[in-house]
Amino acid sequence: MHELPVTENILKVVLRHAEEAKAGKVVRVSLRIGELSDIIEEWLQRYFDYLSKGTLAEGAVLQVERTPVIFRCEDCGESFPVKVREVHDIACPSCGGGKATFVSGREFFIKNIEVI
Repeated sequence: MHELPVTENILKVVLRHAEEAKAGKVVRVSLRIGELSDIIEEWLQRYFDYLSKGTLAEGAVLQVERTPVIFRCEDCGESFPVKVREVHDIACPSCGGGKATFVSGREFFIKNIEVI
């Protein structure tokens, strides 16, 4: 259910930028969301469809790009993706080191707004 407030914020940003650009209609909104986010894309689109009725964004499609979880090895500096739902211990594939720093995978931002 937390998709609703997230979607409200997305719509506010999209409408603000569309109005500033004097757009006639928003066609597509590209989002980049990290794999660690538990946002459900289907609900995001449903809420967007509901909230955007009667606005420049009515009928716009949300396109979601999921970004992988990336860690950087503290021993060798190598960055590597991790499937956190499948891995219990994080080890560097290059050197086997067990100390790693989280780099990405929690992102959530609007990548692009396509208007006509």
